Amino acid sequence: MTETANAVTICSNALLSLGAQPISSFDEAGGAAQLDRAKLAAGLYPQVRKAVLRSHPWNCAIRRVQLSPDAQAPEFGYAHRFLLPGDWLRTLAVGNPERNERIDFRAEGRYLLSDAVVFPLTYIADVDEHQWDSLLVDAMTATMAVRMAYPITKSAAMIETKTAELRAVMQQARSVDGQDEPPETLGDFPLMLARLGGASGWGWSR
Repeated sequence: MTETANAVTICSNALLSLGAQPISSFDEAGGAAQLDRAKLAAGLYPQVRKAVLRSHPWNCAIRRVQLSPDAQAPEFGYAHRFLLPGDWLRTLAVGNPERNERIDFRAEGRYLLSDAVVFPLTYIADVDEHQWDSLLVDAMTATMAVRMAYPITKSAAMIETKTAELRAVMQQARSVDGQDEPPETLGDFPLMLARLGGASGWGWSR
């Protein structure tokens, strides 16, 4: 685990990798003639954080629970509904895949609908940064560097460089996870890149 990791240090290290000055707080004020780096980082970080967590089954963020039926059943179609955990970000599996046990279900809002009475759920949780392992910290730092590259440097070449670095970090994460997990359990990093956008469509202004 990376005990010293937090949102500010991750953003600060991303800024340093772009050749910019670090920040010590998201409340730090920028000068009148310079980009407010702290405000930029604070605005981008929450959305990027969840996208990175959802993008890959990070070992440190995987949780298993047995859900119980909600008091109110669906109006029709299924016998029960199950409220997702408050820290849920992405469902990885339902039932017990190791025993080839599958459960028919449907996701609707913050609920999973099913005829099952007990609902085993494996999911990616919204875990605090102090629980992240080093690969997740590196991935988040690299992703923030890509997201801040244009507003900080105004350089398309920097975007390409940082995007290549991000791909390398994610490939390393897949390789390390692949030593413990079967290939089909790995995440959808290409989908994350598509969601966050390419060099021409990242939505730089906020």
